[in-house]
Amino acid sequence: MEDFRLKVFHSVARNKSFTKAAAELFITQPAVTKQIKNLEGILEVRLFERISNSVVMTEEGELLFRYANEIFHLYREFKIELSLLKAMPAGAFTVGASTTVAQYLISPALGGFQKKFPDIKLNLISGNTETIEHAVLSKNISLGIVEGRRHHADLKYAELTSDELVFVTHSKSKYAKATSIELDDLKNIPMVSRERGSGTLEVMESALQGRGIRLADLPIIMHLGGTESIKSFLENSHSAAFVSRRAVQKEIQYGELKIIPINDFRIMRDFSFIYLHGQPDRFSTMFMRYAKQHYKER
Repeated sequence: MEDFRLKVFHSVARNKSFTKAAAELFITQPAVTKQIKNLEGILEVRLFERISNSVVMTEEGELLFRYANEIFHLYREFKIELSLLKAMPAGAFTVGASTTVAQYLISPALGGFQKKFPDIKLNLISGNTETIEHAVLSKNISLGIVEGRRHHADLKYAELTSDELVFVTHSKSKYAKATSIELDDLKNIPMVSRERGSGTLEVMESALQGRGIRLADLPIIMHLGGTESIKSFLENSHSAAFVSRRAVQKEIQYGELKIIPINDFRIMRDFSFIYLHGQPDRFSTMFMRYAKQHYKER
C-alpha cells in the first residue's frame, strides 16, 4: 500500500544521495531519478537541488519529508494494529496505576481499549507511585502508569501525557479572595499535602526546591493519602493544596474550588508508563500504543 515514489523520495532525503538511495532500495540510479521526477511532476514542485556533489531538499521537499515521516509512522501503526485484530487477542491483563492516574486519567482509555479488544479482560490496581514501581520491579504486574521522577535504573519510563499541579483553595476560604500570590507567600498559607511516596508530593517538592523553598519552610498542617481526601479537607478548612488540574476540573467549573495563580511559577509533570527493561509483553505493548493515541487526540 505504500507509494513507492514516496518511499524513493524518503530514501533520497535521508541519505542525501541518489546513489545511496538506489543501493538501499535495490534499484538502479536512473530508476531513482525517474521516480523523483514523476513525483515532482505530480506535485508540480522541485523537491531537490544539486549543490556541488550533494543533494539538498528544497523548502517543498522539507515539507514533504515531514509529512512522509508521519505517513510511514501511521502505516507501521496500522499494520501492527491490523495484525493484532487478525490474531483476535484474548486473555487477562493487569495495569497498575498511581492514585491520581487511577482516579482521574486512565479510566477512559481502559474503557476504549476494552471496547476495541473485548476478549481481553482488563484489571486495574492502584497505589501511590512508590507502590506501583515496586509491583513492576517484583513482577507482580508487567505495566504501570505513574507520575513523578524516575527512580529505578531497572525500569523503563515512557511518557504517556503531561499534567499540571495547581494551587487551590475552597471558594469559601479566606484565601479565595487572592487574584494571585508570590512564591514566598506559600510560607504563610496553611497547606494540606499528599503522603510520602506520592508522586504528586515528590513533583511538588522538587519544583519548590528548584526555587529555593523546602517542604520544611511550608506550614503543612496535614498529609493525606489521596486527592479526594484533600478536596474534602479544603471544604472545611482555611487552607490550600497543590493538586492535579485534572482532578479538580469539575470543582473549578462549579465554583467549589478556586485556583490561586502563583506569579512566575508553574509545576508541570509527566505521567509515564513503567515496565522492566527489554521488550514489553504483547498486552502491555497493545495498551501503551492505544493509550498514547487516545491522549494524543485529546
